[in-house]
Amino acid sequence: MTISKTDKMIAEKDGPIGWITFNNPERRNAVSMAMWEALSDIVRDYAKDDATRVIVLKGAGDKAFVSGADISEFQEKRSSPETTRSYNQASGKANEELMRVGKPTIAMIRGYCIGGGVSVALSCDMRIAAEGAKFGVPAAKLGLGYEAKGVRKLMDVVGPAFAKEIFFTARQFTAQEAVAMGLINRIVPDGQLEAYVRDYARAIAANAPLTVASIKSIVGEMAKDESARDTALCQQVVDRCFASEDYVEGRTAFMAKRQPIFKGR
Repeated sequence: MTISKTDKMIAEKDGPIGWITFNNPERRNAVSMAMWEALSDIVRDYAKDDATRVIVLKGAGDKAFVSGADISEFQEKRSSPETTRSYNQASGKANEELMRVGKPTIAMIRGYCIGGGVSVALSCDMRIAAEGAKFGVPAAKLGLGYEAKGVRKLMDVVGPAFAKEIFFTARQFTAQEAVAMGLINRIVPDGQLEAYVRDYARAIAANAPLTVASIKSIVGEMAKDESARDTALCQQVVDRCFASEDYVEGRTAFMAKRQPIFKGR
């Protein structure tokens, strides 16, 4: 089943996988304000759909994942403090929806992953890239300020030194450099990328959803400053796993030497 939120954003459900495609190939999938808003809607839809267990984001065509914000909109959408604030709220909300959704998210990266594309990729749980992918944050070449939350998100993944290098140089990094920094999880030959990510997503989807969701919650809490962590929530999601039907199914399947069939409850 395919749902089109706008002609620039496509959501497609394929069994347990919810695909999201940035569909602006003529601009290397640069993201407009309307696309940010649609991304929020799509992620919320998938969050409510129990049949969708993994969400994968990709770019249309073979040139880019997301090449950044649509600069053609800057005069209208980002030329004053007020319009810039509105734009940042839309992009920030979309990235927050991605980070908060209680399901694993994978950025499937082919071609350019620049600026806002890096932000989207960092909002996902995992990043799998084709060999020819390119990464960069060109804020220093555009005179843009980068808010602390976005800097922290990059720093949490690659560390302070690499975060500074990425921002200071504003240059493009290869997939090999990106994996060495920890910016991406792994590199796959270009022709194998989609099949690899689909198989990877299906393998995750076959695991116990409550366990997977609990790990996402706990990692998210442990990444916060100690004073801000919700340790009660961490224990709650663990307890929910042990009290679930899926825990019974997992034990039963293991003893019977068969594949478990998890239902997320």
